[in-house]
Amino acid sequence: MPEPFKIVEGSALTAPQKKDLLHRLARIEGQLRGVQKLIALADGPSDCNAVAQQMAAARKALDRSFVQLLTASIVTHSANAQDLDSARDAAASLAAMLDKFA
Repeated sequence: MPEPFKIVEGSALTAPQKKDLLHRLARIEGQLRGVQKLIALADGPSDCNAVAQQMAAARKALDRSFVQLLTASIVTHSANAQDLDSARDAAASLAAMLDKFA
């Protein structure tokens, strides 16, 4: 089993937020390993259906992790804002990230 990452306290996300995201990503990684096994063992059309279903589930889980990252960032950046202008700057930065990657 791989060593867990050392979680560093920072200003972007809190340690509990990072821990939760890392846990979600580890589950997705396990799902993807399962998909790899399904592909290796696929023998007929029904197997391809199972692979597609698992790929869709992994994609949805990754999308949910992305939303959680943005949500946690919004909460953390809002809480850490020194004034209204810095809160607006943080919101604009997060909106740009959402526009770029979503």
